[in-house]
Amino acid sequence: MMNFKKYRPFPIIDLPDREWPKKMIVHAPMWCSVDLRDGNQALPIPMSVAEKMEFFKLLLKVGFKEIEVGFPSASETEYRFLRELIENKMIPAGITVQVLTQSRKHLIEKTFESLQGAEKAVVHLYNSTSELQRRVVFNKDKKAIVDIALEGAALIQESAARAKDVRIVKEYSPESFTGTELDFAVEICEAVMDIWKPTPQNKMIVNLPATVEMAMPNTYADQIEWFLKHIKNRESIILSLHAHNDRGTSVAASELGLLAGADRIEGTLFGNGERTGNADILTVAMNLFSQGIDPGLNFADMDRIVEVYEKCTRMFVHPRHPYAGELVYTAFSGSHQDAIRKGLSVYEMEKPEYWQVPYLPIDPSDVGREYEAIIRINSQSGKGGIAYIMERNYGFKLPKDMHPEFGRVVQKITDEKGEELKPETILELFKKEYLNLNTPLELLKYKTEEKQDLEEKENIVHIEATLRYQGVERSVKGTGNGPIDAFFHALSLIGVPGFKFVSYEEHALSEGSDSKAVSYICLENDSADKMYGVGIAKNITTASLNAIVSSINRFGKYGK
Repeated sequence: MMNFKKYRPFPIIDLPDREWPKKMIVHAPMWCSVDLRDGNQALPIPMSVAEKMEFFKLLLKVGFKEIEVGFPSASETEYRFLRELIENKMIPAGITVQVLTQSRKHLIEKTFESLQGAEKAVVHLYNSTSELQRRVVFNKDKKAIVDIALEGAALIQESAARAKDVRIVKEYSPESFTGTELDFAVEICEAVMDIWKPTPQNKMIVNLPATVEMAMPNTYADQIEWFLKHIKNRESIILSLHAHNDRGTSVAASELGLLAGADRIEGTLFGNGERTGNADILTVAMNLFSQGIDPGLNFADMDRIVEVYEKCTRMFVHPRHPYAGELVYTAFSGSHQDAIRKGLSVYEMEKPEYWQVPYLPIDPSDVGREYEAIIRINSQSGKGGIAYIMERNYGFKLPKDMHPEFGRVVQKITDEKGEELKPETILELFKKEYLNLNTPLELLKYKTEEKQDLEEKENIVHIEATLRYQGVERSVKGTGNGPIDAFFHALSLIGVPGFKFVSYEEHALSEGSDSKAVSYICLENDSADKMYGVGIAKNITTASLNAIVSSINRFGKYGK
């Protein structure tokens, strides 16, 4: 057994009057991407300047207004990247870059040196405040930890005053906030506020990181609400969140933190970051989108976003990643496929105000995905999904009673191969099963003559056909009330077994004057076995006769 007794539960936050559970998110927060810093530092191979530049352009295209570009005092690559952005005037108007620094004099000086020439920047100061880090890492009491923060805050205040050409927005993080006593978190943040003196017109950012996710997301929300109820001058701060994903709930923690009163979220695309990563901004934003809220970020070209991300980070996006994964709009299960197929049909027919399709929380086309990829066929798939593929990809609207018949054909192959079948393979199976059979019967040519007796209200059709039956070419004639009836009569004269006509459906296979017609005809033999046949031709009569031949040949194929 795993030794669960070595762990203890996180204490409940004393917040009996909590308000966040009754609230709703009604607008998007401010977003800050930390891909180029927090995400980058967690990569086995950090991005080069060129890769960071390509990623920066992607973030701009998505619509981020605040982008943490690096830790310029930590490495030459970080410094050069920021300088290249500034010197080449690659930071568009309205975009704020953010830089991180520890509370050390030489690091802060280097940070401000890197920002020379920028129009606006967030300078983000942090130091760790949790009880565990104070005791184990720093061996310092609370006062010594506050002094570290105050020293850095004072240095930033002085440097910002000298950097008259750059508008500096100040941000402070009590790192490892989730492990910090709440009253101490308020104390150290207020001490920094006393130096920076924010106002409602010139706010500072207070960032409360779940540097390590230590409890359920509702606990994080309680911590945020408690903090906001006790911090002074709430109207002078922008309350920011930075959740990590150690428990796998950073998205939920961020959402509940917004309910608790947060204004801003820091995170990364696809949740990249140390250990289990950061909160995934893409998922949080798309969750808002799925609730009818404008996220303020544009993920309409999801495949391109995935492509750039994977190229620059050398990471990969999981096939089941929410909204972006290769398979998230895909159904293999037969019941899921049937529900999606029916849901899409109703949606396209009724065109309701709101999106409602089973198993699809959003319209895949909103993120640049195509409907053709929604249903994919393997051994778990059903007849409805196969019919969907045939209609969506190739225009064949199979009659409902034909779905299980062709479904069994496909199922046999998927069971044998044990792998997914591509649409083109399904089409080839369809052709082999219905269209390319020419034994024992083959229609070589035919002509019809129609006579009408208006007084008797009769329609008489004569047909002359050349057939090859059981390897012998024959010329036959038949008469009936239509081409199909006349053809049946002609077949009976050469010994083709009798069949009962069950059903007939036809449609144009494509639009336009040169489109082909497809005909589906179901026949029944003396043993009450039913078999569909399919015929294709530019002429509907030819298509129908081909469908009869197809059905008869399929009876022969299966020995019925």
